[in-house]
Amino acid sequence: MKYADKFWFARDLSKLLAPRIEHPAPLITSVPLHWGRYIHRGFNQSQLLAHYAAQELDVKSAVLFRRSRSTVSQQGLTKSARQINLKNAFTLRNMNFSTNNYAHVAIIDDVVTTGSTVYQLCQLLLEVGVKRIDIYCICRTPEPSG
Repeated sequence: MKYADKFWFARDLSKLLAPRIEHPAPLITSVPLHWGRYIHRGFNQSQLLAHYAAQELDVKSAVLFRRSRSTVSQQGLTKSARQINLKNAFTLRNMNFSTNNYAHVAIIDDVVTTGSTVYQLCQLLLEVGVKRIDIYCICRTPEPSG
């Protein structure tokens, strides 16, 4: 989807994902892209997945995070290299929702390998009082060796 510029796959993938989620979070958010990568790719696959999955599940979607600095692609990096690569790469956007209303939030990503990306995002949500965080993904890949 993301490397072949097939953004329209997000709707179909979300339709396949949604029935597998038994107790959806009332708010779904996505992994942000740095603006430079967004301009190059033309879309954020995770944001599209969040939007369509929220429609399928009849819940809200919102962009809660901002990528504050550009990072190299995580593809092919070891777990430790991924963690270093993502250190301080994300911030919360100006949140216009109450964590009391959204104590349960889901983060959607297209591919989860080591969990380093979603871990960084979870830390930001926990800091503002979110009590439960679910991770929805289309693909779970094996960790690279090393």
